[in-house]
Amino acid sequence: MSEFSRFSRRDALRLTALATAIPAFQAMFPAAAGAAAPAEARAGDVRETVAGGAAGRTLSVPSSWVVKPFDNTRVTLASSPFTANRDRVLNFLHAYPADRMLAVFRTNAGLDTHGAQPPGGWETADGNLRGHYAGHFLSALSLAYAGTGEQAYRDKVDAMVTALGECQDALAALVGTDDPAAPSHAGYLAAYPETQYIKLEQYATYPTIWAPWYTCHMIMRGLLDAHQHAGSAQAFDIVRGMGDWAYSRLGHLPRTQLDRMWKIYIAGEYNAMPVVMADLYALTGDERYLTTAKCFDNTYLFEAAVANQDTLDGEHANQHIPQYQGYLEIYEQTGDEKYFTAARNFWDMVVPHRTYVDGGMAGSGEIFGKRDVIAATIQKDNAETCCVYNMLKLSRSLFFHTADPKYMQYYERALYGQILASRRNTSSDSDPLLTYFVPVNPGARREYGNLGTCCGGTGLETHAKFQDSVYFSSVDGATLYVNLYLPSTLDWPERGLKLTQSTDYPTDPAGTSTLTVTGSGPLDLRLRVPYWVEHGFTVRLNGTVQQVDATPGGYVSLNRTWRSGDRVEIAAPFTLRIERALDDPATQAVAYGPVPLVVRSSATQYQNLTLYRDYPLSRDLSRVIRPTGEPMTFTANGLTLVPFFVDTTDAYHMYVRRAEPEIVFGSTATGIENRPGSNGLTFLDEVWDRGPFTDPGGLVQAVTEVADERVAAGQLTADQRHTVIEAAARADLPA
Repeated sequence: MSEFSRFSRRDALRLTALATAIPAFQAMFPAAAGAAAPAEARAGDVRETVAGGAAGRTLSVPSSWVVKPFDNTRVTLASSPFTANRDRVLNFLHAYPADRMLAVFRTNAGLDTHGAQPPGGWETADGNLRGHYAGHFLSALSLAYAGTGEQAYRDKVDAMVTALGECQDALAALVGTDDPAAPSHAGYLAAYPETQYIKLEQYATYPTIWAPWYTCHMIMRGLLDAHQHAGSAQAFDIVRGMGDWAYSRLGHLPRTQLDRMWKIYIAGEYNAMPVVMADLYALTGDERYLTTAKCFDNTYLFEAAVANQDTLDGEHANQHIPQYQGYLEIYEQTGDEKYFTAARNFWDMVVPHRTYVDGGMAGSGEIFGKRDVIAATIQKDNAETCCVYNMLKLSRSLFFHTADPKYMQYYERALYGQILASRRNTSSDSDPLLTYFVPVNPGARREYGNLGTCCGGTGLETHAKFQDSVYFSSVDGATLYVNLYLPSTLDWPERGLKLTQSTDYPTDPAGTSTLTVTGSGPLDLRLRVPYWVEHGFTVRLNGTVQQVDATPGGYVSLNRTWRSGDRVEIAAPFTLRIERALDDPATQAVAYGPVPLVVRSSATQYQNLTLYRDYPLSRDLSRVIRPTGEPMTFTANGLTLVPFFVDTTDAYHMYVRRAEPEIVFGSTATGIENRPGSNGLTFLDEVWDRGPFTDPGGLVQAVTEVADERVAAGQLTADQRHTVIEAAARADLPA
């Protein structure tokens, strides 16, 4: 969930029964909760599986997928910076009292709260988003159980589900009475009465109401995760009741009314409601759930996305990102191509056109900025962590349909960038210590906390499921994709294989990873070649270098019959690189392999970086941005650059200003201003972009080409052309 106004929810924070459905409800909706799915509906689309050691329904593989994930129980993580953050979150999940999450639900249902107080943040006795955080908490507990198998998490899931079921039953008993808390239909479950939903249908605006369907989604998602990851049958009964209630609220509303509701800023935010409703349809075959999923079509943006018209400027980012995940789910259930087209086109409008170097969303606060405007959006409040959470989900799902590595390239950028930097490196039993915004302005500091807010909830989930996108297989099981380099083990009993990955990535600049096979059989092993690779991607099989086409941003394929003990050794050496802002090439970020580096400084003005005068012919940035001797720490122009994932509250600069006033080649000056051309690139930018150079002649040729172009454009005189070429020829640059 997100909120920025024109007055933001964060500022506001600073300022301020299905299992026994009643007969009348059963008569009105004969396919209500507890009823069997229609026999003709999607037979085979529901299968029993084992999740965390408990049987629970799981979604089948849609016919449109070419790639599928592994269950979270099949991948275990070894020690890394990711598991360090995961364990801090797991500690919080284990320690924090579930009764505090349940207090607002019990109060609304007229039940005993057992003396527990709500968590705070937006979770207060009268908060208009109360109840949403319990959904995040329940999802995270379920993911923690699937990832660890620890019974304590399952017990906490069961306790929360039981309590939520009691609340749903208590509210169902009020249907038809004049009690102020009485819902219109059984199945309703929330921490407040239906009033917010009624007001939304009357077009109430924020902050009179705060996104009731968003809150509904988080509760339903938490229950579905409890069912699918922790095997809770009761959770499935409860969430079906909520689905029946949702249909009763929306199924009869005209399209014009729905369209107007979903256009309302924040009040009409519904997060991924179409996802949970489409999931319920896939799991039950009940057409009412699919009808309800389509009720959430956000027509004015949906049609623009189908037509590939970029209308995102000024839109509330996280109000819309999860909608496109929902459209993918509807496509999977219906085969209607326009839903897939909308999701694919939307993603392309965001990446890279509204993306910072760390994968965060560019804009103003929680609002999307203009296309290709990055530098101009840099300010204090931006890059909401929830946006990245949902972009990761969308990227992952688009990969299922396409196997296009660009989605996993973004996934790596955001995971090793903003997400790894979003949890403070200390433990707490009472505070999740997660970020809300991750600002990129000069002298910014990360603020950690967010108990009871959206990003404090999505962060719990993200840190409990790092294993879910390391490996994927083709639908037929013939191909295994290694998409993330994380120390981990994949257990694949269907193929009789186990794959163990040993690596210190992303803290090992050598970029090495070793994959060891246990078991035997034919398999096409596909290794993702990171987008940032500059010095080669080397693959050895059992010690022998393989001749592979390792194009950055693609895959290397090793297709053979594997045997126990086979070892694949990968080397993708980290290199320093500069990433320019799309709208202002002089505003730049520095990265080392997959890791963004930040300048450690409390100054509130951009720091200047001058590099070209020290460039070698090889254009090797490590010769001008020099290692300090500390791990992955560098210095240049008196500035210290450190990995962004070092989670502190120290001030930092993610972007610097490139200051290259004169055209110079080493110690050879020209006295000529290094002016930008019409494309925003300076003379030296254009020269060095044609490198690296194997000899001085290559440099001179590049200088000549750029000088000729500048003369033709009227940006350089003939005499200046002669001067810069002669200076390049005289320069004695190291190789």
